[in-house]
Amino acid sequence: MAEVAANNANHPNETSKNVFDFGAFVGDLIVEEDDSSDDISLEGLQLEGLQRELEECKDDDVVANILSKGVKLREYTKGVENNLRKVELDSIQDYIKESDNLVSLHDQIHDCDSILSQMETLLSGFQVEIGSISSDIKILQEKSMDMGLKLNNRKMAESKLAKFVEDIIVPPKMVDIIVDGEVNDEYMRTLDILSKKLKFVEVDPMVKASKALKDVQPELEKLRQKAVSKVFDFIVQKLQALRKPKTNIQILQQNVLLKYKYVISFLKEHSKEVHLEVRAAYIDTMNKVLSAHFRAYIQALEKLQLDIATSNDLIGVETRSTGLFSRGREPLKNRSAVFALGERLNVLKEIDQPALIPHIAEASSLKYPYEVLFRSLHKLLMDTATSEYLFCDEFFGEESIFYEIFTGPFAVIDEHFNSILPNCYDAIGLMLMIRIVHQHQLIMSRRRVPCLDSYLDKVNIALWPRFKMVFDMHVSSLRNANVKLLWEDDIHPHYVMRRYAEFTASLIHLNVVYGDGQLDLNMERLRMAVDDLLMKLAKMFSKPKLQIVFLINNCDMTISVLKEAGSEGGKLQLHFEEMLKSNTGLFVEELLMEHFSDLIKFVKTRASEDPNASTERPISVQEVEPIVKDFGSRWKGAIELMHKDVITSFSNFLCGMEILRAALTQLLLYYTRLSDCIKRINGGAALNKDLVSISSIMYEIRKYSRTF
Repeated sequence: MAEVAANNANHPNETSKNVFDFGAFVGDLIVEEDDSSDDISLEGLQLEGLQRELEECKDDDVVANILSKGVKLREYTKGVENNLRKVELDSIQDYIKESDNLVSLHDQIHDCDSILSQMETLLSGFQVEIGSISSDIKILQEKSMDMGLKLNNRKMAESKLAKFVEDIIVPPKMVDIIVDGEVNDEYMRTLDILSKKLKFVEVDPMVKASKALKDVQPELEKLRQKAVSKVFDFIVQKLQALRKPKTNIQILQQNVLLKYKYVISFLKEHSKEVHLEVRAAYIDTMNKVLSAHFRAYIQALEKLQLDIATSNDLIGVETRSTGLFSRGREPLKNRSAVFALGERLNVLKEIDQPALIPHIAEASSLKYPYEVLFRSLHKLLMDTATSEYLFCDEFFGEESIFYEIFTGPFAVIDEHFNSILPNCYDAIGLMLMIRIVHQHQLIMSRRRVPCLDSYLDKVNIALWPRFKMVFDMHVSSLRNANVKLLWEDDIHPHYVMRRYAEFTASLIHLNVVYGDGQLDLNMERLRMAVDDLLMKLAKMFSKPKLQIVFLINNCDMTISVLKEAGSEGGKLQLHFEEMLKSNTGLFVEELLMEHFSDLIKFVKTRASEDPNASTERPISVQEVEPIVKDFGSRWKGAIELMHKDVITSFSNFLCGMEILRAALTQLLLYYTRLSDCIKRINGGAALNKDLVSISSIMYEIRKYSRTF
């Protein structure tokens, strides 16, 4: 690098990008000989090695610049040595000029060494002292940890000892309250403290082995006995208050007894015998009190009962027949409450209303069907049972006590119900009671109180067989009915059919929400029985026309009643609509045959024949002319007679008008076919003057339609 620097100094203006001529340089090495250099010889060097070294230096700009100028190596070396020697001499001169400064620097360095040596000695002493202090700190730290551990152990021992003393000691104030204090909130708190002390000395085995217990235990036992005796007397006194007449049991339970529910827990834990005695006393008290209340309430309700039906109040029973010893009764067909639902449905709408207050209803001289009394009784039962169930669960901490208390009330209600049910022949009332029970089950479910589940199931199971029996009695009354006694020479709706329609509509309405398939099957049985009876009654009329009118009137009345009950008639309503339609067609034919028999017979037998066909008896003008003239002379009068006949025959004006319009429409069709037949007869044009125009007949039909 010194050679490169020297070369650059000698040739500052030379460019470093001259081209390197490798061949010329090699040629110079071979031809040129230098006698002054005995050490340098190219002999023994392999040409390949030299070429490789030159190839490696070929890309260096300085080397390439030197070689490209053709300078001899020896001369170039001497130049570099001279430059180095000059630089060395210059450096010596610089050192000579700075000799004073260097001496001063040397002295300063020597002084620093002395100071640093002193510092080293001082720091070494500090290090020794710090090592000694660290050892002392470790000793102090160990002593501190040991003292801290001892302190924690003493604190733990102190806290346990303090808790032990607090738990086992019997303060004088507690003794005074337990022995002489009144049973109140403070007494309850003191009782809780006593309970904890009793548990403490009984549970912990270390406490049982302590000497302190021997001094305290007798006092604790005396306090326990005193507390048990005192709270027992207190609870018994409160239970006696439940037996007093006109006592509001729920208020006494909620406002008084629940405040002292801890007494029961205390007795249960520290005196099981007394606890069982209190429990038995409460069960006996509430059993008798509630039984007496329900018995009095049932007796008051029985005075409000309105008798609806007896064993003779059946659909197929003849109203005019009375037994030899039977008392006179108003006709069943006027006693619609037996079969019609009417306002009796309100009992389901008022399902959650308060129970009846008997003396108020009795003062107003009100009477109610039994299902109203049934709902009221069970509403009172639900509310009482819910209150008692929740109280027993909270006060005694057990649900089973409820069922022991209510054995009495259940027995009283069952006795009443078992006396009523066998004498109940009111199928509508029975179905209402079944629905009431279902609604009450839903109410108890929403309250999440299961105490009446089994009871309500039992009542439901008792009601269904009774309803089925009464329903079968209605079916049997229709199947075994005496047609001669039931028949009345009256084409208007029969009272048996009205009973059936109202009875069926009532049951359908009560089954809408529930969709009871078994009830649907029973109503189908009832429908088949009433169909048979209706046909038997119709056959009692001598004329077919009267039979048809009787059937139409009864079907129309039944459909109307079913529609009034709602849109839930279903198959039953469809059956009577089809029956009405078929009988309406028969009546139309009977009515037209009565007034236009010749016309109808001709149209049915001859109108479809071809007058020009070669037959034994072709249709002629002479055969048709009397029919045309007869119709033209009296068709208006006949229609008026038909109108009067319909008005007098059918109870339902709208139904009668529909039938009249159907008859007139059918008459128009018959006459149109007659007119078409005349047009095909040879010489039939001669009858045109006697034919009534279709427009005239249409005008007459529209006139009666306007009346409709």
